[in-house]
Amino acid sequence: MNTFRRTPAKSVMFVVDYDDARRAYLWIDSPEKASNPRIVETMARAQQEQGTLPEGTITSIRRVR
Repeated sequence: MNTFRRTPAKSVMFVVDYDDARRAYLWIDSPEKASNPRIVETMARAQQEQGTLPEGTITSIRRVR
């Protein structure tokens, strides 16, 4: 009998690449929101405005975990 129970992830991690070769990480707590690329991009822009993510031109956002 296998007692290990895999639980779904509570947050989703993304890597944010910038045009000047910098890289930052973004965590989204809701897997439902993380499945929509438009929402992820909007959340990244909002976090840039708040100062959580560095300023700059975002070239790509990729899901990591």
